[in-house]
Amino acid sequence: MNRLPATPLRAIRTHYRRPGIAALGCLAVALSGCSLAPDYHRPASPVAQQYREPVTSSADGRMVTDIRWSDMFADQKLQRLIQLALDNNRDLRVAALNIEKARAQYRIQRAQLIPDVGVTATGTEQHQPRDMAMFDSTYSLGVGISSYELDLFGRVRSLKDQALQSYLSTVEARRAAHISLISEVATTYLTMAADLDLQKLAHDTRDNRQRSFDILTQRHAAGTASLLEVRQAEGELEDAKAAALASDNQVAMDRNALDLLVGAPVAGQFLPEKDTLTSIVRLRDIPAGIPSDLLHNRPDILAAEHDLMAANANIGAARAAFFPSISLTGGVGRASTELEDLFDNGNYTWSFTPRINLPIFTGGKLKANLDISKAGRDIAVARYDKTIQSAFREVSDALSQRSVMDGQFAARRRQTEAARASSDLVDVRYREKVAGYLEVLDAQRTLYASEQNLIRTKLTQEANLVTLYKVLGGGWSEQSPEQPSEQPNTPVEGYAR
Repeated sequence: MNRLPATPLRAIRTHYRRPGIAALGCLAVALSGCSLAPDYHRPASPVAQQYREPVTSSADGRMVTDIRWSDMFADQKLQRLIQLALDNNRDLRVAALNIEKARAQYRIQRAQLIPDVGVTATGTEQHQPRDMAMFDSTYSLGVGISSYELDLFGRVRSLKDQALQSYLSTVEARRAAHISLISEVATTYLTMAADLDLQKLAHDTRDNRQRSFDILTQRHAAGTASLLEVRQAEGELEDAKAAALASDNQVAMDRNALDLLVGAPVAGQFLPEKDTLTSIVRLRDIPAGIPSDLLHNRPDILAAEHDLMAANANIGAARAAFFPSISLTGGVGRASTELEDLFDNGNYTWSFTPRINLPIFTGGKLKANLDISKAGRDIAVARYDKTIQSAFREVSDALSQRSVMDGQFAARRRQTEAARASSDLVDVRYREKVAGYLEVLDAQRTLYASEQNLIRTKLTQEANLVTLYKVLGGGWSEQSPEQPSEQPNTPVEGYAR
């Protein structure tokens, strides 16, 4: 029975310190090629240098990205809901997992720059024909490099750069999801606060309509009110009941929306209360900066630029495919017909197999692949420009809305005050039998609509602050403590914010 001899590990290491494997390793690592990718230049901004609407600057020079969302919102319940959403929201979790996936893909591509070194051990027993030896045995043990491509023309490096930019794009996509989630939670919370006020208004109106109907019914029985007035009051009462039920349904839908955003049922203690709409958002003046700030603040723009840089790197890989590719396979080890002789001095083996592949005729495949890469780059440029234009429009719309909201809300408030005064005067005229009940109903409808519009205008004003905070790129500086790491385990080359 053959046994592996107890050869000291030191002896094995000594045999692998031969000049052949050292030279092979040095050659593999030292040879690295230039890149054929085009030099990257950020496209010119396709938007104006200034916003049309007046902008607000911060007294301390802070950018909107420096404003934490906990500073933006004063309501402690909302702050708790935002934190729960950042911890539990499924869309944000998918975005984080996409980062992990892209990071792994980048590591795989980066590993192509380094030779794969492996150990192989084989043992072969062959039975031969009668006129030859009965058995032929071969044993071997070796360390080698398998098909390592010398990146002479930068193909592998371009693919690595493409994977890196794709990874960084997913990081920015998660930032965009993070900011969007904060905005959605805050807007939904504000909407529910406004709908609670509208619900209270609807219920109060229903109760008032009920009292009016009861009074008119009693007057009709006493002969002091007509049947027409009773029927008119009854119609208004049923309309008010329907409006109250609709307001109940809207509040329930708001709660369902919060449950979805938070990722779990929201306890009642974290829901907004009535008459709190004006105390939720703390900051009233949000620094807008200039349009060029969006290039550094908006994660969707940064993601689009990383996609553009990835497409640019793909061109380098496609160009490198036109040139020869050289791969190396080699190794050193031991070989013997007897297992016990495997580590004898005379059984040292080595092999070195370079392979060159020169494309001569590919039927236009390489040219078509380069054309695809260039078209992909042009598409990425168009998407980058469109992303900037969309961001500029979102900010401009929010600024335009902010510039008129104060005046609009003041006008709605004056309208409500006038409608309330008018309703009081009509009530007096009706009691003095100077005006009919139809005038009372008209005045009540006008007042009810004015009060609804006042609440909705206030909601629009508060939501505009949240929208402006979002579209300017705010909300990222304060992160969930359980957020997964967004940096590779080793430093990432070629990226500096």
